[in-house]
Amino acid sequence: MARAGLTTDRVVAAAADLADSIGFDRVTISALARGFGVKDASLYSHVKNLQDLRTRVALLAAGEFIDRIEAAVAGRAGKDALTAFADAYRSFALECPGRYRATQTRVDPETVAASPAYHRTLDTTASMLRAYGLTEPDLTDAVRLLRSTFHGFAALEAAGGFGAARSVQTSWERGVEALHYLLEHWPAAVGEADEPE
Repeated sequence: MARAGLTTDRVVAAAADLADSIGFDRVTISALARGFGVKDASLYSHVKNLQDLRTRVALLAAGEFIDRIEAAVAGRAGKDALTAFADAYRSFALECPGRYRATQTRVDPETVAASPAYHRTLDTTASMLRAYGLTEPDLTDAVRLLRSTFHGFAALEAAGGFGAARSVQTSWERGVEALHYLLEHWPAAVGEADEPE
């Protein structure tokens, strides 16, 4: 591909595609430059360094991730919203493994706070959970439970970690059903310790 026409957006999108193909942690400036048919130096007018590139991929992926989730949950509530949210999460993780991995990397907190995708993710998740009557600190606990469950299931599934004969899809559906039941019967906090400093 000729050097002409390279833009930061094209470079970052290509890096995200490359991440899905070879793995986010294997994306390098050199590998990306080879894909464009240019020298490494040609990309440095679009990204500062590898860390900048990876941060930009993470932000792009986060936006695409929440786009998919928002579209799935639109107009839904309760169990329907939870199921749509969960299915969108899982499908993104499985279909876009490099992008998904990028969303799990640590990004500078100030950069995250300035990201519209971050705020949309918070708003969409909190809105879904408030339909279950959850408020803080239960809201944060529930978000952490859902994220760790969805992430763990998708990671194991992607790695071929489910060897039993039972359908993985059936286990997923039953798991989401169990989460719905738990959210509807969220336990009251008893003797909750102060937050650690």
